[in-house]
Amino acid sequence: MKGTRVAFHSRVSLALKDVPLRSALDRATTRLQSMREIGLTSLADPDAVRDRARRLRASTLQRLDTHLEAFETAVVARGGQVHFARDAAEARRIVLELAASHNVRRVVKSKSMVSEEIGLNPALEEASVEVIESDLGEYIVQLAGETPSHIIAPAFHKTKEQIGLLLHEKLGIPLTVDPATMMAAARSRLRDVYLTADMGISGVNFGVSETGTLCIVTNEGNASLSTSAPRLHVALMGIERLVPTMADLSLVLPILIRSATGQKLSVYLDFITGPRRLVNGGDPDGPSELHVVLVDNGRSRVLGSELAEILYCIRCGACLNVCPVYREVGGHAYGSVYSGPIGAVLTPALHGAGVGSELADASTLCGACKDVCPVRIDIPRMLVRLRSNAVEHGELPLSFRLGLRLFRLAATWPWLFRAAARLGRIVTRALADQNYFRRLPGPLSGWTAQRDLRGFAPKPFSTLLAERRRKRP
Repeated sequence: MKGTRVAFHSRVSLALKDVPLRSALDRATTRLQSMREIGLTSLADPDAVRDRARRLRASTLQRLDTHLEAFETAVVARGGQVHFARDAAEARRIVLELAASHNVRRVVKSKSMVSEEIGLNPALEEASVEVIESDLGEYIVQLAGETPSHIIAPAFHKTKEQIGLLLHEKLGIPLTVDPATMMAAARSRLRDVYLTADMGISGVNFGVSETGTLCIVTNEGNASLSTSAPRLHVALMGIERLVPTMADLSLVLPILIRSATGQKLSVYLDFITGPRRLVNGGDPDGPSELHVVLVDNGRSRVLGSELAEILYCIRCGACLNVCPVYREVGGHAYGSVYSGPIGAVLTPALHGAGVGSELADASTLCGACKDVCPVRIDIPRMLVRLRSNAVEHGELPLSFRLGLRLFRLAATWPWLFRAAARLGRIVTRALADQNYFRRLPGPLSGWTAQRDLRGFAPKPFSTLLAERRRKRP
């Protein structure tokens, strides 16, 4: 586990030195936070809606097996096909077999975090299937050879100057920083892809158990084309993304969209219930086949565990935008598909002990993530639990474990604590520069590499308190 922690800290160090990255993060997170706050004011009682949405997510997951059976029955009744994937490898295999059996040579993809989670794109490309992302942010990171850095905004980490240069180099368009010009260039390249793709792949924001309906939320319309123009539509969906009824969907959609982008309603909402119908005159368009791949990949194991609450997540990204750590280092520093506070819990939860456990350290435990979560997920509690698990499994560096033991020893013996404090004051007077340490050796250098460390106060708080009490009449 030591190697993963070293790699994590190396990525963080690189991110902190990336001035354009931090500039892009500051602008984007500040804007989305502001939009969220404004959007929530349009709800009559946003706190009540959040409470209801939380209860809905909890009750749905408590009876997830029943809802999954109902959803499968409803999808099949409306002409679709359902596949259950126990893990990422099985999910990839299902999609690859569908592609091979339908002689698929080109795939157009709408945004899907599950596809990133299972590593679908590299698997398709290895099978000589061309994959083209249609979401503008995903298209940008695909051209850059990168992965998404944010749940709802894949190219969150790039400035418009960087995007302009990328499109100039990859698409051969004149160098520009005008967003409208860049968007028009990307649109012109993607338009033909929808019409020539053999398979469209999408994610799913919510599946409705009673009707088998897939709900997809976008602002670009690319999902509408990706799911309707190709003859084959494959929808990838985590098994937890269910709501029982259309009425329940009407509860969670407003709070999702406002928490994500501050809008009352996204520009496009796609409700897909089965493939193209050919009876009674038939539908004028749409895919001839719909395949829904329900991905477990560790989710069943999380249910009933101390981290089960993380499955309430509706993927709005609000916790990333307020997290002081994410705002400084961005998504790629986490080294996982899901970044920010939600990723710090979801990654080790899905993959088991030891995988991504270092991400729990990427938090100040300030609680801002819980404050903004539309379903009030207690992320700080789970981060503390993961830190405790790391200690129990001996995953922390030796220096950290020794430091904690020394502190525990000092904290439980008052005389030893006072002696250590006196020693600290002596060291401060001898070595500190104007009561600040600019550079410290060993493990402590991680702190002073980014900020100065204040030295010990000339008098401890207990002494100051005793003096004040003595001066009282």
